[in-house]
Amino acid sequence: MREKLEALLTAAAAELAQVGSEESLQELRVKYLGKKGELTSVMKGLGSLTPEERPLVGQIVNKVKGELESKIEAASLQIRERLKAEKLRSERLDVTLPGRRQPVGTRHPISIITEEISGIFAGLGFQVAEGPEIEHDFYNFEALNFPKDHPARDMQDTFFISDTLLLRTHTSPVQVRTMLKQPPPVRIIAPGTVYRCDSDATHSPMFHQIEGLMVDKGITFGDLKGILTNFINQLFGSGTGVRLRPSFFPFTEPSAEVDIACVICKGKGCRVCKNTGWLEILGAGMVDPEVYRHVNYDAELYTGFAFGMGIERIAMLKYGISDMRLLFENDLRFLKQF
Repeated sequence: MREKLEALLTAAAAELAQVGSEESLQELRVKYLGKKGELTSVMKGLGSLTPEERPLVGQIVNKVKGELESKIEAASLQIRERLKAEKLRSERLDVTLPGRRQPVGTRHPISIITEEISGIFAGLGFQVAEGPEIEHDFYNFEALNFPKDHPARDMQDTFFISDTLLLRTHTSPVQVRTMLKQPPPVRIIAPGTVYRCDSDATHSPMFHQIEGLMVDKGITFGDLKGILTNFINQLFGSGTGVRLRPSFFPFTEPSAEVDIACVICKGKGCRVCKNTGWLEILGAGMVDPEVYRHVNYDAELYTGFAFGMGIERIAMLKYGISDMRLLFENDLRFLKQF
């Protein structure tokens, strides 16, 4: 019996030395210590021993069982440590590397330009005014000297909701609403979203404008030119060339298109400016007296000017963007540049 137990212990130790996984170790545990294991089979022979031999052999069985359990536990610990070391090697982290930063969004170029333009005019004493994007025909057209069936309405391809409701085609209705609520003096800018049936590389059915209005006693066309020249020099750089060309808008008279010296070639002539050296950026003019009639202002006492610009147009010129659609496609490669 003693020899069998010693042989069992030796065989178990030899097999433990070859075990490489927890699964194999569990199989070995069952083989030697399970209910039908090797040690249990040996213990069944205790009944054939004399009463004097049983206690001695029982002690040996318990000793062998204890040693087997200790060896199996030691082997299990060794396997776990080895697997842990292998995992640490395969998943090793270099703590000297910079951490993975969570991408952080930045302001859209349209927002950047809008805030910059608003800041410039705030420094010139203008306040920001807002109005609804779904507008009444009266505020969008009629009060701005666009009578029914007037051909000038064809200048703006309009999204009509009904006969009298539409998506505003410019932010000029904000000027009308402000004048109806506030007597002169008025000095406001109206940034916002506008809508027109137009879509190509330089036009979008939804885009952004900033329009301005200044009404008071003694306002002249010279004030308009001075304000806009100051604005352009702050936005595009000191000394930027400015010129005004005669134009037509139903709600201003006289009216002008405002050009700046090409920001690409500095006025020398290039493909962008079609070799003219100039780029159009906004329209402006003195408020037509007919507009004052709709808002109950005394045209004999007050004069003023209005101007308007497309924010996308300004952003494209300032940042050298060739296609307006880039501003609406949300391509991160494009947006990250700002």
